[in-house]
Amino acid sequence: QVQLVESGGGLVQSGGSLRLSCAVPGRIFDLNAMHWYRQAPGKQRELVAEISSGGSTSYGDSVKGRFTISRDNAKNTVYLEMTSLKSEDTGVYYCAADRISGRSWGQGTQVTVSS
Repeated sequence: QVQLVESGGGLVQSGGSLRLSCAVPGRIFDLNAMHWYRQAPGKQRELVAEISSGGSTSYGDSVKGRFTISRDNAKNTVYLEMTSLKSEDTGVYYCAADRISGRSWGQGTQVTVSS
């Protein structure tokens, strides 16, 4: 499996916005669904959003209406636009990509929302 490359995390005030990016390196031709997960301190990893190869999307209940997932198939990149951020959105965000050979993960990027 390949290591996905994430970027865009950081510290933001409550109500602010951030945009995360995740790129799949190399010449990849069998990329299927892509996902964003997050893990808050002391909690289990949870699914935030996912997008199919055709662009269909789904979101966790806690982020609906605030987060938007998108992808650029030409760049093998998935994005997560996060708005109206809350302190409970704080955590490490991981992207994942599904291929025929299985799922690959990113290293995680920290998002901290200060109240």
